[in-house]
Amino acid sequence: MNKPVSARERILEIAEAAILEKGFTATSIEEIIAAAGITKSGFFYHFPDKSALAKALLTRYFAQEEGIMDGIFGRGRELADDPLQAFLVGLKLFAEAMYDLPNAHPGCLIATYCYQERMFDREIREMMREGVLVWRERFLALIDEIEAVHRPHDQVNREALADMINAIVEGGIVMSKALRDPKALGDQVMLFRSYVKLLYAPVAA
Repeated sequence: MNKPVSARERILEIAEAAILEKGFTATSIEEIIAAAGITKSGFFYHFPDKSALAKALLTRYFAQEEGIMDGIFGRGRELADDPLQAFLVGLKLFAEAMYDLPNAHPGCLIATYCYQERMFDREIREMMREGVLVWRERFLALIDEIEAVHRPHDQVNREALADMINAIVEGGIVMSKALRDPKALGDQVMLFRSYVKLLYAPVAA
């Protein structure tokens, strides 16, 4: 038997669907209340204001993201013994998830919308900073594993390389939205994959 969804989780699910459709600013508390079938006091019991809702959505996203990323890059490890090949497989799987937005990984869209529209909130800025650092540490660890086996063909700043995938995702979301091209983000991830492959691939004898 499925566990009943709490009122708080129901509000977050409704808010997420509305934000994906039209953005954070255009989503009103009143429409969330109406869709959830609750009173205003019921909403404000869980979320004192809209910034609190944004913070809760970000917290939810970061918790879900760890599992998603573990699954994607863990699958790469299962399919390839060489750390470079495992990373390339993981990036291919990640690109496929980005091609399927918002179905495969809606949280990254929610995080971007919340941050863009609440970027002057100190707590939200700090949450996003911590999230970026988590991504940096994840990809630095993968780069370290690759460089234990493969030397790069060019000098690279490892932290900048680790940050590159995050920059691609954030920028790709904006570009994909501006161009109304849902494939743009996945294509950018695949270009990053090609760069990593060229950077570390063994030179043929």
